[in-house]
Amino acid sequence: MGRDESRPGRHECLRREFTDMSVMKFGRTSVESAAAIERVAAIVKARAERHPIVVVSAMGKTTNTLLAIAQAAIDGKRENYLRQLHDLRDFHSREARRVVPLAHRAELDRTLDDHFQEMTELVKGIAVIGELTPRSIDAISSYGERLSSYIVALAFEHFGLPAAHVDSRRLIVTDHRHTQATPLFAKTYKRLVEVLPPIAAEKVVVMGGFIASTEEGVTTTLGRGGSDFTASIVGAGVGAKEIQIWTDVDGMLTADPTILPGGHRVKTISFAEAAELAYFGAKVLHPSTVIPAVERNIPVLILNSRRPDVPGTRIVSGTVHCNNAVKSIACKRKITLVNIHSTRMLMAHGFLRRIFEIFDRHETPVDMVATSEVSVSLTIDNTGQTRRICEELSEFSEVSMEPEQAIVCLVGENIRYTPGVAARVFNALRGLNIRMISQGASLLNLSVVVAEKDLRNAVESLHTEFFSELDPEVFE
Repeated sequence: MGRDESRPGRHECLRREFTDMSVMKFGRTSVESAAAIERVAAIVKARAERHPIVVVSAMGKTTNTLLAIAQAAIDGKRENYLRQLHDLRDFHSREARRVVPLAHRAELDRTLDDHFQEMTELVKGIAVIGELTPRSIDAISSYGERLSSYIVALAFEHFGLPAAHVDSRRLIVTDHRHTQATPLFAKTYKRLVEVLPPIAAEKVVVMGGFIASTEEGVTTTLGRGGSDFTASIVGAGVGAKEIQIWTDVDGMLTADPTILPGGHRVKTISFAEAAELAYFGAKVLHPSTVIPAVERNIPVLILNSRRPDVPGTRIVSGTVHCNNAVKSIACKRKITLVNIHSTRMLMAHGFLRRIFEIFDRHETPVDMVATSEVSVSLTIDNTGQTRRICEELSEFSEVSMEPEQAIVCLVGENIRYTPGVAARVFNALRGLNIRMISQGASLLNLSVVVAEKDLRNAVESLHTEFFSELDPEVFE
């Protein structure tokens, strides 16, 4: 007798049964050591009733080290890369043995041996070829999350949490764009809902962020910071009640703490505002994270693994009412301002099209744009193709570039409704040379370009101007 197709399958029933499932992502500083992993275990254990699916980044600076190893191989520095591989294995072994049960030590050693043997062969192959391809970059950098997720799963057992390690590459399916792969969402969601709810019903699922694979099983990655994206994809796929991003700050703040310490915590913010802040430099959140969450209307929480009692920041789909015009100030450093001028294009159509076709051809994104009849100024943060771009632009225009600039971006839903915001910005920045200003494209932000040496002064002045009084419902 065949199965009744009108009835929900077992996996769909499980997903409905655990409608309070949560996804908890822990960044590299949250799993950088045995002590950090112990904190993570305590946080997860306190929330075990929510059937958590845990997504982890690589431990500490592992990804940077792996890429340095690959570069040493290309440079022919054999002793260098072998020593770095040895040190990296020692680091993982040392920290893992402090949190892995004695009964699992032999399994741990075997797994580390297998992974580092694979890595050694891969790096030797890179050395022979003398070139680091995007596919090779994905292959070598994937080991950070593969190791950390395995170690964290074993550590959970040590701290009384039944756990199951699931290789993200089995579930997250992407295209072939190595180092910046795009998920194939329909296929990925199908795998996620089939595999994870049955496991989460019995154990804490632990997965590595950032890593994925093509349909053929070739390892890919979602780009730097992609562990946030993984968490959001997983949350959307299983219909999680919320997605928690655990980091080393108390949530989203009114200013970048590395530039201006002492900012205020934003309690609640909209997806649209968070996306603007992430794009313009708020490193607490990966810019792509909000996309699957927005589509499935799943709240995202930004929390501090070192201070788990702090409520953090809640990111929601709707507009968040606020008496302040601005919610936060984001910054993007290492910006290059490109000035393009051509009197030959006066009254001629197609000027902008020709310009942007060149940037598109060289895969160089543009952040901000200001135009006049014969001039265009724009900003870029990827300068890898600037020489070729300038050569092509010079065929029909005069081009100049100003490096060492920074974008300061004020973000808030109220900017569009509050008169005089631009005047307040100019007043606060009097005495500083504003190279460019942009407002209106998203209605949520007002951005200015200043020299990077003036960045701190600019942020401090703007923060004083817009956050001297705070809406207590939104800020703390």
